[in-house]
Amino acid sequence: MYELIQVAPRTYYIQCPAKMGIWKLSDTEAVLIDSGNDKDAGRKVQKILEAQGWTLHSILNTHANADHNGGNALLQQRLHAPAYAPGIDAAITSHPILEPAFLYGGFPPKPLRNKFLLAQKSDCQVLTEEMLPEGLTMLPLPGHFFDMCGFRTEDGVWFLADCLSGANIVEKYHVNFIYDVAGYLETLDKVCTLEGRLFIPAHAEPVEDIRPLAELNRSKVLEICRVLEELCREPLGFEEILQKVFAHYQLTMDFNQYVLVGSTIRSYLAYLLDQGRLSAEFSDCRLLWRRA
Repeated sequence: MYELIQVAPRTYYIQCPAKMGIWKLSDTEAVLIDSGNDKDAGRKVQKILEAQGWTLHSILNTHANADHNGGNALLQQRLHAPAYAPGIDAAITSHPILEPAFLYGGFPPKPLRNKFLLAQKSDCQVLTEEMLPEGLTMLPLPGHFFDMCGFRTEDGVWFLADCLSGANIVEKYHVNFIYDVAGYLETLDKVCTLEGRLFIPAHAEPVEDIRPLAELNRSKVLEICRVLEELCREPLGFEEILQKVFAHYQLTMDFNQYVLVGSTIRSYLAYLLDQGRLSAEFSDCRLLWRRA
């Protein structure tokens, strides 16, 4: 774990729970793509950089989930590197309480203020095309999170963040986190058109052909839509729907799963309502969802 792997002349990744990328900007400088989950991840990144004799030029966060920006704070404290993230995700990285607050829909209770959902605060600026280090291009990948993006190196390697889950994750958890279902499906379409020598999702193994994995993820999204339509043959409230989804997929509920799966199911309900496939009605001070 936390092994540095070279995949092209100037492109590397760090094998870890949420893969980090490294673009070798010069013989002595490196750009880090994402920083891992916490200060331990940051320490391991520092150790890798020092072993190679590289200084850290900057940190590019693909999005503001804690497992992708949790190492920022330590690396900034020790190596004084600037951090950047796209759009809204820069604000969330700078004010990380926004992530669990958004997921919970209010002030998050203590069980949700954990390192998996709440990163340490770091100083993060909005990333624009003009600010990209030489040799990198940025691609918006909306759907999983607000303004998530991926990066392509001049070596033809794509870092695709969380726009795809590995087959093992899809089969185990089924309802993987999605903020915007319509945006997510559009991103999967976009990913299938990309050209490159290697594609590196954060939570799947690198592959030369990303299309089969994209289709697997698409199939699961469409399956969940069908499951929700079937559950809502009779009008149901959100908590009833969530309980039935957990039972259907035999998922185990805890605080983290409650907010991650719960927020995702709300996004599916919004998508199906916008598509005209579900209707929403208020009855006895309850919001009820019904198959249209």
